[in-house]
Amino acid sequence: MTVTADDIYAMAPYARTLGVRFTALSAEGVDAELDFVPELSTAGGGLHGGALMGLADVASAVCAALNGPAGAVPATTTSTTHFLRPVREGTAYAKARVLRVGRDTAVVECDIEDERHLLCTRVTQTVSVRVPGGGNVTASVPG
Repeated sequence: MTVTADDIYAMAPYARTLGVRFTALSAEGVDAELDFVPELSTAGGGLHGGALMGLADVASAVCAALNGPAGAVPATTTSTTHFLRPVREGTAYAKARVLRVGRDTAVVECDIEDERHLLCTRVTQTVSVRVPGGGNVTASVPG
């Protein structure tokens, strides 16, 4: 399945509103970026945790959907976030990779690094991947 950033923005306008840019979109992984802007910062001068979680959620949902059947709609059902260090400037880089694809869910891990390539945030999510009105569908990881 081929998907573009414009497809994602049309389906999930929040991604554009937040400022997420996509640099890689495939079943093997989704890479996305979010620039540090003062409007997304918090006390202490780092990107707000909600902004980082939003970046990870968007990247993970897209990654899960790309591993599901055509027309699948992702919905995060669980999310665990570990904040390891702040992103205080530049760009946050997210890399979402599927850990496991099941019958109607995918488990995705997303690492967010800063411009120095230091791990800042790790998010693990379970994402429901279903075709609307289609019931349960078996999905598999390519390769």
